[in-house]
Amino acid sequence: MQYRSFGKTGLNVSVLGFGGSEIGEQGVSQKVAGSILGGALDAGINVIDTAECYADSEALIGKAIGHRRGDYHLFTKCGHVTGALDHLRYHEWDPRLIAKSIDTSLKNLRTDHVDLLQLHSCSEVRLRQGDVIRAVEEAKRAGKTRFIGYSGDSDDAICALESGAFDALQISVSIADQESIERVLPIARERGLGVIAKRPVANAVWMRTRVASSDYSREYWDRLKALEFDFLGAADAFASALRFTLGVPGVHTAIVGTSKPVRIASNAEIASSDALSEEQFEAIRARWREVAKPDWLGQE
Repeated sequence: MQYRSFGKTGLNVSVLGFGGSEIGEQGVSQKVAGSILGGALDAGINVIDTAECYADSEALIGKAIGHRRGDYHLFTKCGHVTGALDHLRYHEWDPRLIAKSIDTSLKNLRTDHVDLLQLHSCSEVRLRQGDVIRAVEEAKRAGKTRFIGYSGDSDDAICALESGAFDALQISVSIADQESIERVLPIARERGLGVIAKRPVANAVWMRTRVASSDYSREYWDRLKALEFDFLGAADAFASALRFTLGVPGVHTAIVGTSKPVRIASNAEIASSDALSEEQFEAIRARWREVAKPDWLGQE
């Protein structure tokens, strides 16, 4: 596994991280989750990223690898809330709710702190009010997180970066989502933030025979139909897509989730292999510049 210094945080992170949404939202059993997460750590993956709103993801992670807390950097998100906190009837971005959700996350994850606490898709308008930023800053002062980050895209992400409050940024970067490469990532690099690429393989949507209009991945499906990348017909298309994202300047780690234990080893192998050639990388960028429409913004 390859590792990179995670911006000004100084954390040494694996270029491949594990995204916890799928194990929570696809109803993975505790046994399977344990196999996936244990395999990820054994493969050298040391970034585990989740969120309070990913169904049972945090609890699955805490039970599966809480006893190995020293083996990984633990990232979670706050802001969106579900389930047990619904009865509080606070507004989603109420600082009181954020504080309670952080404590819930720590309990679920079986730890007294996370390494990175991220505001989850908070809008520019809400960010500018300042109270949600103060809520995560308070968590940092209380020792509940080592660093604070923002997870989001486009103008919202730019606002977060310009606030100067954050240590890290999680943002969409993939062959089907390249807006951030020119608009946002240069600002993150200038400010020394650690950068996490979310959805780095565009949900591998090209592998599907059809996608419903209501499906979350439909936007990527439509974009890839227009982009017509030749390499997507090859057996190693998934590897090429992941290598593209890992080759984007400023990206430190790319989080890939799975509900299948067998995928962990193959994903780790891809992340440990050679990068795309400069020619291959630039061909993907050139095609995007040729085809992308003005409304092809980063997908939350």
